[in-house]
Amino acid sequence: MRRLDDRATWWVSRAQLRAHAVLQELFTEAGARAYHYRLLAAVEAAGPISQADLGRSTEIDRSDVSVALATLEDGGFVEREPHPSDRRRNLVTLTAAGRAELARLDEVVDRAQEMFLAPLAEEERTVFLDLVRRLGVGAATA
Repeated sequence: MRRLDDRATWWVSRAQLRAHAVLQELFTEAGARAYHYRLLAAVEAAGPISQADLGRSTEIDRSDVSVALATLEDGGFVEREPHPSDRRRNLVTLTAAGRAELARLDEVVDRAQEMFLAPLAEEERTVFLDLVRRLGVGAATA
């Protein structure tokens, strides 16, 4: 397929499919979901955060956020409490168990990164990450 060989969008799509497959496999083995990792990481980074802001910051649909947070709350990884100044909103906080789960999932993601980036030398990985970040930011602002 010579026509596709020179198309960056083709190769980025192929790489994304491969990355997704690796992550999916390892998260499944770990009994977790990618949404859980994204949400736990975002709550850790933001501190107590409203459920709506959490959805916006992770770009996860609010109904999916609600379902995922219910699962995380049932597991004791997050707590949801009414916002002190707006009782219609929930504030999400990370528990000690949530921090431990995030650390466990960090190891899963580290393994996935290693598997996905295995064809690249260390210097190439740094360049690749820089380039893909720029493409990702460009896509978000386009």
